[in-house]
Amino acid sequence: MWQAEHVRDRLLALYPNCEVTILGMTTRGDQIVDRALSKVGGKGLFVKELEVAMAEGRADLAVHSLKDVPMDLPEGFALAAVLEREDPRDAFVSNTYASLDQLPDGAVVGTSSLRRQALIASRYPKLVIRPLRGNLDTRLRKLDQGDYAAIILAAAGLKRLGLPERIRTFLEPEQSLPAAGQGAMAIEIPAGRADLQEWLKPLNHTNTAQAVEAERTVSKAFGGSCQIPLAAYATIDAGIMHLRGMVATPDGARMAKAEVVGAAEQALALGAQLAAALAAQDADAILAACKVDADNAGD
Repeated sequence: MWQAEHVRDRLLALYPNCEVTILGMTTRGDQIVDRALSKVGGKGLFVKELEVAMAEGRADLAVHSLKDVPMDLPEGFALAAVLEREDPRDAFVSNTYASLDQLPDGAVVGTSSLRRQALIASRYPKLVIRPLRGNLDTRLRKLDQGDYAAIILAAAGLKRLGLPERIRTFLEPEQSLPAAGQGAMAIEIPAGRADLQEWLKPLNHTNTAQAVEAERTVSKAFGGSCQIPLAAYATIDAGIMHLRGMVATPDGARMAKAEVVGAAEQALALGAQLAAALAAQDADAILAACKVDADNAGD
């Protein structure tokens, strides 16, 4: 809802005579909070109902966290704008400990992400990592009632909802490489709505759009869902993109890492180049092992 209100306010600032109405909706991704996303359908659970509303003419556009948007949109829909990225880092949140390094052996860490799970497990094998679902308030409440010694959340969400004080420390990309699109918002519209495309053009942030295009290209190459521990993160400085990626097994025991550098306008090519570099490190075998683990967990 914060994201929808933010886009509404941006549009009203651009077009003072425009009327913007928010159609509040709850998606299946919001409703299913007792199971990991990787086991109940993944990213698309957060966008399908919104796409139905657009298809039925009840909504003109939908605002998403980009990391929740599937790599391939359904036919009839398009991304019209990617807004300037908020902090892409993961955040360490705890009432007792100041950092992951301070957690004692056996401490329980909560996360909703296989990517975070793999990265933490590889560096801190003696920690216990358990799933954490629900909206931000629910996750913080579970921490506060003692279900977890610490939880890992996206810094962007905490900042946007006015809760930066809950962050004990930020996990830098070198420590916890972000997910593709993390911290970025995207606006989806029905394909063919040239009028909407033109109105939304001022909201598109070129550097962010280029960065997430490269990141999502990497994710798409490996099936791009939350059922695999995959990270892809790009930064741009003076037109030069630095793109890093990681693929791992959920226990962090096997991991492939790579990085590439090139012109930011070559985002698609850089994404494909990084995906090839990861594949050369046996990323496909790592992901095959992830699939076997997931299938076994469902038995």
